Amino acid sequence: MLPEEKDETAGWNAQKIYSEAKGAMGEGGYDRAIKLFEKLEARYPYGRYAQQAQLDIAYSYYKTGEAASAIAACDRFIKLHPNHPNVDYAYYLKGLVNFNEDLGLLGNLANQDLTERDPKGARESFDTFKELVARFPDGRYTADARLRMRYLINALASHEVHVARYYYRRNAYLAAANRAQAAIKDYPDTPAVEEALYLLVKSYDALGLTDLRDDADRVLRKNFPKSAYFQGGPSVNRPWWQFWE
Repeated sequence: MLPEEKDETAGWNAQKIYSEAKGAMGEGGYDRAIKLFEKLEARYPYGRYAQQAQLDIAYSYYKTGEAASAIAACDRFIKLHPNHPNVDYAYYLKGLVNFNEDLGLLGNLANQDLTERDPKGARESFDTFKELVARFPDGRYTADARLRMRYLINALASHEVHVARYYYRRNAYLAAANRAQAAIKDYPDTPAVEEALYLLVKSYDALGLTDLRDDADRVLRKNFPKSAYFQGGPSVNRPWWQFWE
C-alpha cells in the first residue's frame, strides 16, 4: 500500500489556510489555491474566511479557464449569501465569465459559420450584468457592467444580421427575413438595424412580397436617409435594392 499523503494544512487555523491560499493566487497557483480554499470551507464552514473563500474559488476557476465551475461557484455564493456586502462581485464575475467565453464568437464574426453557433453565453452575460445594474445602480462594478452590456447588445445584433445575410446569400429568403426582423425587434437601438432593414427589403423583394418590401423600404429611408445602401441610386427600370447583392 502507498503511504498516505501528508496533509500540509494539519493544525492550521482558518486564517493560516486563507493566507496560504491567497499567496498561491498571488503567484498564479490557482489549482493549489482552489484546494486550500476547499479545505478551509470544509474545516471552518461558518467563519468569515469561508465566505470569502467561496468568492476566491470562483475567481480561481475563472483564471484556470474552468468557466462552468466558476459560474457554479458564483451561483452558489449568490444563493447562500444574497445580502453579503460582496455579492455584487459574484454577479459581476459571473457576467465576466460568460462575457469572455463568447468573445471569440462575437469578436470574429466573419470567420464563423454563424448558423452553427448560438451566443448563449453572451445572452446570459447580458442578463447577469442587467441584474447587477438593477440591484446595485450605484455599485462599484455598475459602470463597467453597463459598458459591457452595450457591447453585448451591439454584438448580438450584429450576429443576427450576419445570420440573416448568410441565409440571403443561400437564397433562403424567408429565413433571412425572419432573422432580420428579429434583429430589428430585439435590438432596435443598435447600428446593425440599418443593414437588417436593407436585408428585409431585399428578402421581401426576392419573395415577391411587394407591400412588405415597400413598407420596409419606407422605414429604412425614414430612419437612415443617408444610408450607404442607397448609393447604388434609383433607376427608371430597376429599383435601388436590385443593384445590391
